[in-house]
Amino acid sequence: MRGGLAVVAVAASAVIATASPGRSVERRDEVLRLIKTSEADPGTWMTEAEKIANFGTKRGGWLDVTSASPEVLALMSSNASHSVRRTATAFPTELSHNEEAEKYISKVQTCGTKQWMRNLTDFYTRDYQTELGVQSGQWLLETVSYFAGRNPNAVVTTMKHDGFDQETIIATYPGESPALVVVGAHYDSTTVSPSGRAPGADDNGSGVVVILEALRVLAKYGFKPKNTLEFHFYAGEEGGELGSFDLWSRYNEEGKSVVAFVNQDMAGYSPSHAVSVFTDYADPGLVAYAQLIARVYTGTEPTSDICGYGCSDHYPAYLYGFPVVYVCDEPIATSSPYYHTEEDAYDTIMWDAIERHAIFTTGFLIEASYL
Repeated sequence: MRGGLAVVAVAASAVIATASPGRSVERRDEVLRLIKTSEADPGTWMTEAEKIANFGTKRGGWLDVTSASPEVLALMSSNASHSVRRTATAFPTELSHNEEAEKYISKVQTCGTKQWMRNLTDFYTRDYQTELGVQSGQWLLETVSYFAGRNPNAVVTTMKHDGFDQETIIATYPGESPALVVVGAHYDSTTVSPSGRAPGADDNGSGVVVILEALRVLAKYGFKPKNTLEFHFYAGEEGGELGSFDLWSRYNEEGKSVVAFVNQDMAGYSPSHAVSVFTDYADPGLVAYAQLIARVYTGTEPTSDICGYGCSDHYPAYLYGFPVVYVCDEPIATSSPYYHTEEDAYDTIMWDAIERHAIFTTGFLIEASYL
């Protein structure tokens, strides 16, 4: 294992609302990394700068496997489905907790998400290899701790990673059962220029604020889940799912029981005005369940697409056999044209999409907490 966990005291004081944007960007661009682009690809060694040049504008299709063990590399090279190897959750075809879910969904707002998005995009970059990436994580940790602190039993931890200082943040919201229902989003950002401005509004400030809003609502209004809920904020996704690989490798080693994991990467740009549920590298039952929740609670028919090998932070969990699904704002063909550019800015966010995903996330957490 590369990462270690640290427990953070859950703060009850006011959230620091101002993020310092800064402009000092220093990266480790000459370090060699092993990059794998498919199950059949044995991998190619390249520098960080070459990695950005080759893959900076691509959605999925590659992984940084530098620290992977031979056993994990063998899994990555297999075409077999991993989604039922560890857990086989029986996902229902009808929802049973509509009244309770609607009570909490009615509390979902966008005023908080707008401020959090402003704070995140005010950082010149949230690149995982930079000091600004670390600072953005510190701001996020304080914010997560504040809202989790509305539940006196909640615990917030961080996970350190080898090779970079940005940390993954985990908020645990205890239930009657230790079995986990997980929602996750990465908070780092990137652009094709190693020293460029990377506000990362849609990718992935949007996923972060959606999950924060669900945490705020459930903790503030006292939801009591049966299964334990976890809210993950991953470091280093733009480097090749680095933070999530560390975390899900640890969960695999510890034999964690995971009922379902929904990854949200880009949730704030949707010309289709619907949640998009991606169908590849996912548990088919959870795909159908996520589509059902989107349909019932957002009142729209979800769109769908496929994302490819190593697309986002759900891939490591899928690799280890946990039930996963990737939920996005739009099929790739009509997704944000500002992806991985300095134009992926606050003003491009569609706030109806943010509200829709916050509603979906809240409904999912409540329904899945009873599985």
